[in-house]
Amino acid sequence: MAEIQYVSPHNTRMGSLQNEEELQIVEFLLGKNKFALNLFDVKEIVEYTRITPIPGSGKYIKGIIDLRGEITTIIDLKAKLEIISSKDHQDQSRIIVIDSSVTKSKTGILVDDVTTVLSITESEIEKKVCDENGSSFILGVIRHKQGDKESDHVELVIWLDIPGLLKEMGQ
Repeated sequence: MAEIQYVSPHNTRMGSLQNEEELQIVEFLLGKNKFALNLFDVKEIVEYTRITPIPGSGKYIKGIIDLRGEITTIIDLKAKLEIISSKDHQDQSRIIVIDSSVTKSKTGILVDDVTTVLSITESEIEKKVCDENGSSFILGVIRHKQGDKESDHVELVIWLDIPGLLKEMGQ
């Protein structure tokens, strides 16, 4: 049986369709590193807006915003994951609003930028990188090929378990 080649509508990488489940992810930046989360955990992505701090909240609670009449808690993912970033690019920052099926209350996560939405297959994910006791919220590392055949290189994208992370934070 011949292998079927396809071009993903989200990028130009080639892959094969051999009964592999295709996953949709949102890729974003935190500092200099790329991360991803399941597209179906996302309600919407909004531009950065002024965030009102909440006195006495945890170090990773950035504050709240009024998103179309609803108070939305904003979590600073860099603070929660202890990612050090030298610059704060608010003009490129985005808020990824998490779907209500994932959270107890209206919640968004602050990221430095959203880079793309991708279709990936299971074979592109290395799942054995997490720590053994499961305290990490890393589902795996995605090997994402960039460029054309002559200048091919692989970027590593850390796939986060946002539902698990939010649950642990009580969100």
